[in-house]
This record gives sequence, structure tokens and C-alpha cells, in this order.
Amino acid sequence: MSLKKLFFPGLIATFALSAIAHFLTMNSTLQFVLAALAILFAAGFLGKATESVAHYAGDRIGGFLNATFGNAAELIIAIFLVKEGLFDMVKASLTGSIIGNLLLVLGLSVLMGGLKFKEQKFNSLLASHNASLMILGVISLFIPAMFLTSFGEGTHRMNTLSLIVSALLIAAYLLWLLFSMVTHKKELADHVETQPDHGEQPAWSAKLSVLFLVIATVMVAFISEWMVGTLESFSHQFGLSELFVGAFLVAIVGNAAEHSAAVMLAMKNKIGAAVEIAIGSSLQIALFVGPVLVFVSSFTGNTMDLVFMPVELVAIAVAVFIAKSISQDGSTNWFEGALLLIVYVILGVAFYLI
Repeated sequence: MSLKKLFFPGLIATFALSAIAHFLTMNSTLQFVLAALAILFAAGFLGKATESVAHYAGDRIGGFLNATFGNAAELIIAIFLVKEGLFDMVKASLTGSIIGNLLLVLGLSVLMGGLKFKEQKFNSLLASHNASLMILGVISLFIPAMFLTSFGEGTHRMNTLSLIVSALLIAAYLLWLLFSMVTHKKELADHVETQPDHGEQPAWSAKLSVLFLVIATVMVAFISEWMVGTLESFSHQFGLSELFVGAFLVAIVGNAAEHSAAVMLAMKNKIGAAVEIAIGSSLQIALFVGPVLVFVSSFTGNTMDLVFMPVELVAIAVAVFIAKSISQDGSTNWFEGALLLIVYVILGVAFYLI
């Protein structure tokens, strides 16, 4: 039996087993492992649905939808963490999502695409704007940290600064969508001729693809809630820091949808769509998801500020710097992908040893 035929039975089986483990309150490690397996299958389902939607809507819109629905897992996980008051793990998961997309997802896509095609090109103007937005994200995180000694962590002034910065970042992201999807849509379109799909047809119709997107997102929501409930005991049992669990374990599991779709698109010589998924997802986390979580936390009566740990700020800045350096010319090769992955491993080891 082929892997494709095993996918849906695996999806149903892991989802059912994860539900049973959760409701029967089994061992926390077993619950975490089953939830992680289930969310990988659910994220794969999500990626397959978004790729099918991309066939009808185009690579640019498809990449945006993949990033958006792919980030649904991180957003849902983070909301549950916010409700539990685990702000440090939330910030770590945001950090992990940003560096995971910029280094791991983009790195794997560029490497695998580069091994098949000597050089891959995409819109250099889009790359330039993406770089500017990434730098804006870094600046917005550095400013609250710089004013920490003046305002004090958790104080009214710091919370006010975090809320104002979050509102401005959301506004900047919405303006970017207006700029890139409406007013300058043609200028930012990927005009590079890419490898045709050889007559490949999408797995499902347009309506069915959208329906499956919704179903997959709901499945991810349930599994995410079950997994969050095990994180604290799991990290204590294995002596892992909340920083490492949030920045790498949660982020890798949550980014599974982007992993599969971006790599598959890059191997079809659609590097523009792959870059849109990887970098677009990081921008969405930094400019939209993070700020939204600040407002969500304020509604619970305990506002999460935007003060990240120095190691988190350094990791994000490093990831943005090398991703900008590699993508700004609008062309990629396998060596650049390898460099991104090496930086990711270096950061992973450093986070693990904290």
C-alpha cells in the first residue's frame, strides 16, 4: 500500500488515539507524543488542502493562504498558552515560529529545490519589501526591551507601550496586504517562468478544498489544546527549559504544514510560492499573530508585554539577517539552503543548552 493511501487512515487513527489519551488522562509523555503525531498528520492534511486551493487561486494567494492556515496551529496553541498565563512559553513559541520559518522551512525549500534546479529565481522587488518588513519586526521587538529599565516589566507603561506597538504592527501588516495584493499586485507577481505541473490536477475541487481547510483547522485546534495541557509536565519530566520546548518543539510541530507545502513547491521550481510561505509566515507571526496575542491577553486581565529575552532577540535578529542576505537578490541555490539550516542547528543547540 502506498504512503498516500496510508495518510488518511493515519490521520484518523492518530487523532482518535490522541483524543483517547487526553480524555482518559493517560501518561503525559504518551499524551504529548500522540498529540504531536496527530498534529503532524493534521498539518499535512492542512498543507494538502492549501496546495489544492493554490491551484485555483494562484501561487501568490496560495502561498498566503498556506501561511495563514499553517499559522492557525501556532495561533491556537499560543491562545491556550496565554489563557494558562504561560507568557514565557508563548514568546518562545513566537520566536521559534519566526526562526523556524526563516531558517528551517526556507532552508529546506531552498536546499531541496536547489538540488533539483541549479538556480531558482523569484520576484526581487517582493524580496526587497519582505526584507524591509522583517527589519520592522526586529525593531518592534527591540524597542520594548530597550525601554525595560525605564518602564519596568509588567508595569502599566510597559503594557501600554506593548499594546500601542501591537496595534501599529497590525496596521502595518494590513497595509502590506493592501499594497501587495491590491495596489501593487502586478509589480509583485512572480513573472519568472517556472516548471509546469505536467498536467497535474488538484486532489479536490475548489469548494471541497476550502471545506477541508476548515476541517483541518478545527482538528488542529482540538489537538493543540490537548498538547498544550501536557507541555509543562513533559518539559519538567525531561528537564527541558520552557524556552527550548516553546522555541523548537512547539514551533517544529506547528510549522509542519509550511514544511511540507513549501518544500513540495520548491521542488516543482515554484520557489516564489515557497518563499511566500516561509517568509510570509514569519512576517505574519511577527506583525500579526504576536500583536493579536497581546490584545487577547489584555482581555483576560493580564496583559502580555512584548519584552523578549535577550537570547530570543538575538536569535530572531540572526535569522532575519541571514534570510535577508540570501533572499534579497531574488535568486537561490542549494548552498544557501544549507547555510540557513546550519544556522538553525547552531541556534537549536544553544537553546537546548540553556
